Order: sequence, then structure tokens, then C-alpha cells
Amino acid sequence: MASTTDVKDDRRYTKDHEWAKDEQGNLVVGITAFAVDQLGDITLVNIDVKPGESVTAGKAFGTIESVKTLSDLFAPVSGTVVKVNKVLEEKPELVNEDCWGEGWMVVIKPSGGAPDLLDAAGYKKLVAESAH
Repeated sequence: MASTTDVKDDRRYTKDHEWAKDEQGNLVVGITAFAVDQLGDITLVNIDVKPGESVTAGKAFGTIESVKTLSDLFAPVSGTVVKVNKVLEEKPELVNEDCWGEGWMVVIKPSGGAPDLLDAAGYKKLVAESAH
């Protein structure tokens, strides 16, 4: 299980505890260790978009369910979905096991300018504040 203070420097973050990692101009999107810790054991990941469909920054593209709660997954940027992690349909526990890697959700090709996301230091500060 990842530590809740585990924050990767190679990606940007949303206030909804999602991460976005730039890979050749596309953004790989997932949820952070802090989000996983808050959710508990993930039982279902439901991604409502398909490759080729558009997403809007701040709007839900799916849901994630755990033993504790059901939460929306929000797009960190507007753009077009390039890829969806279909493995999560069968193995949602991958998010618990490897939220920074195998547990990614979608890949988005951004359509606008640079996304308004937190850097690692800004995200660490947000987590520290929400832990109180």
C-alpha cells in the first residue's frame, strides 16, 4: 500500500486527488495514494468514456467505488480520450496495488493550453491541509 504522503514529482495534480502524467503530449490520468487511502479497498472502477470521445476539465468521466464510498472521477483537462484502462473492469484492485502505475484510468490528448494543475509541492501542501 502506498503512503499517503507518497507524491510523485513527475506529474501534476488536481484538488480532487487525481494525477496527470505527460507522456508524449498525452496525459495519463489516475488517482493518488491519498485518494486510495481515503477510499479504502477499491471494488469497482467504471469509466464512462471511450477512446475518441471528448472530456471536459472538471467534469466526471467515470466513478470509482470502494467498500466505504462511491466517488466521481474528474477529467483534469479538456481533450479527447486516447485510451481507457480496460483491465480495471476485471481487476479494480490494481488501483490499490499500484495507483501510480498499473492502476491508471484514462489517457487524454489535451485540447487546450496548459492545464491548471498543482505541482508536487502544491499537492503535498493540499494533502497536509486536508489531513487536519
